[in-house]
Amino acid sequence: MNPSSRWWSPAFHADRRPLLLTRNRIQSAIRGWLAGEGFTEVDPAALAASPGNEAHLHGFATQAIGNDGQPRPMYLHTSPEFAMKKLLAAGETRIHAFSHVWRNRERGPLHSPEFTMLEWYRVGEGYEVLMADTMAFLRLALREAGAGLLRFRDRTCDPFAEPERLSVAEAFRSHAGVDLMASIRADGTTDAARLGQELDRIGLRRAPDDTWSDMLSRVLSEKVEPKLGQGRVTILDHYPSAEAALARKVPGDARVAERFEVYACGVELANGFGELTDPAEQRLRFQGEMAEKARVYGETYPLDEDFLAALALMPPAAGIAMGFDRVVMLATGAPRIDDVLWTPVP
Repeated sequence: MNPSSRWWSPAFHADRRPLLLTRNRIQSAIRGWLAGEGFTEVDPAALAASPGNEAHLHGFATQAIGNDGQPRPMYLHTSPEFAMKKLLAAGETRIHAFSHVWRNRERGPLHSPEFTMLEWYRVGEGYEVLMADTMAFLRLALREAGAGLLRFRDRTCDPFAEPERLSVAEAFRSHAGVDLMASIRADGTTDAARLGQELDRIGLRRAPDDTWSDMLSRVLSEKVEPKLGQGRVTILDHYPSAEAALARKVPGDARVAERFEVYACGVELANGFGELTDPAEQRLRFQGEMAEKARVYGETYPLDEDFLAALALMPPAAGIAMGFDRVVMLATGAPRIDDVLWTPVP
């Protein structure tokens, strides 16, 4: 479907409807699986005091007008994470949500400003179990779509095959020829000059004011991601701790964190963590992220003080967010995210 066409045209809707019905079947199958595992479905509020505190996430701002007529700044959440972790602090142990979320500055074949995120949490369990959960959902999606492989453009991926699991450092070495760990100090701090030398050596462009994070993102997007999830699913594990603001560090190695992402057909589908539960450390990480946001974009978002207070009560847990629309795209072979949204954003 031409993305500029009116999706409500009967002819275009007739073409899209089989994909949308498949979306419903996939959602029902995942809901059933989660219920069988003892998960409680929750419905987090979309309005929040903060949209999230990652430097490169952009929220939608609005106002809540009180009974006194005074405006209070509010945001549409970029993830239900803060609200769901408050529920873990309140005593919930296995929860999930299909949430509409909003992210500004994101539009394209794989991005919509409003999309559906499936997020789930397991209290008292390691983050590796989330990898198995995600694989189960990809297999369910493919079965409900009646397809043999996940597809995106000319790429295919078999979720029934044993997934590839490698660290970010291993992926950088294998797919880009970059020694990432040489630019990370023992305490987890980073050396931009050292990583810059690696980019120069492999002939990858960089700007004089690029930060370590800027350069990592460039290598990841240009050299590594296109090669992930080809033929079988890739689980990209052990992100540098500097790139995991909400994840706890790996015991015994402060350079890396319990964070992983799942890729199929070169497309990122899910982002999981062994959750950080130290409110003091979380505050410091958020402050660092907002300092970077101010440097790059000239703006910041408030910290959710209620979330930081609740974090002190949150038990050890693992949590993950999956782009549900992208999973439907790959299961149905749709070329654009708008093709699998019931009502695409204008």
